[in-house]
Amino acid sequence: MRSIWRGAVSFGLVSIGVKLYTATEDHDIRFNQVHATDGGRIKYKRVCSIDGEEVEYSEIAKGYELPDGQLVILTDEDFDELPLSSRREIEVLQFVDQSEIDPVHFEKTYYLEPDASAVRPYVLLRDALENAGQVAITKIAIRQRESLAALRVRDGVMVLHTMRWPDEIRRPDFAFLDEDVAVRPQELQMAEALIGSMTGEFDPADFTDDYREAMTALLEAKQTGGEVQPLPETADSGAAVVDLMSALRRSVEAARGGGGAEEPPARPAPAKKAAAKRAPARETADEAPEKAPARKTAAKSATPAKRTTPRKTAAQKTAAADKPPAKRARRTA
Repeated sequence: MRSIWRGAVSFGLVSIGVKLYTATEDHDIRFNQVHATDGGRIKYKRVCSIDGEEVEYSEIAKGYELPDGQLVILTDEDFDELPLSSRREIEVLQFVDQSEIDPVHFEKTYYLEPDASAVRPYVLLRDALENAGQVAITKIAIRQRESLAALRVRDGVMVLHTMRWPDEIRRPDFAFLDEDVAVRPQELQMAEALIGSMTGEFDPADFTDDYREAMTALLEAKQTGGEVQPLPETADSGAAVVDLMSALRRSVEAARGGGGAEEPPARPAPAKKAAAKRAPARETADEAPEKAPARKTAAKSATPAKRTTPRKTAAQKTAAADKPPAKRARRTA
């Protein structure tokens, strides 16, 4: 690694010589602007708007336009002469609990390495910070810009997080914040259950950059002339959630390993009530064939033969069999 800043950490009367290194690096896939027809690189020239001549980088200065339209030109020497102690010194201003710092203030992260002659005071401050569980608030000027910074310990190394000033943090001015949005207690309880079922220890290695992997596969396919595999279809994220409670239940089931396809345990109760309500209808349908003959018998009870037919004994059946003419005579009438 190459250091980008060199100075000292000022801790009371103790001065610790350190070098600053960028703690992070980008692994993004970067593209060049090219001419689509022949692949030629697109180049930009630094041209002066007054004389139209191309300007060398060494001849470029920084200009600031005043409210009245006048232009103030500053050179690198002007910046070097600024009376800022933070240009070469990281002065500890205060110690606070890390929980008091909202992460929205954090900007960039740097590692601090001690000079060969400052290892002992470096370790002293490191151990003191770690044992106290505190974060040091400091100020530092990097690349002609002064920032607040938080100094803490990570894996035995002091880490510096540059921070934005309070007036650089935007206020979230959204209309819904003024609305009285009601959330049902059952929904809140189910959402908390979902959070609990998905809670675990954070390990960055468990997560992957899907975009970078897909882009790498696309570039390899373009190079070899193969086909690019389409992404799997996913549910429409813009679809309206009709039943929030049902969606939360399914989410909890999926997070707990239930797959989310089965109906939640709390849902069968209404199904039983519905079955109970349907039961009388089935019984009525079963009784209908029995009641129909009874009504017909009552309607035709005027005929003696029909009145005794359902409950005849064997002797009566024999007697009835001897009188068929009489039955035919009544039917004719």
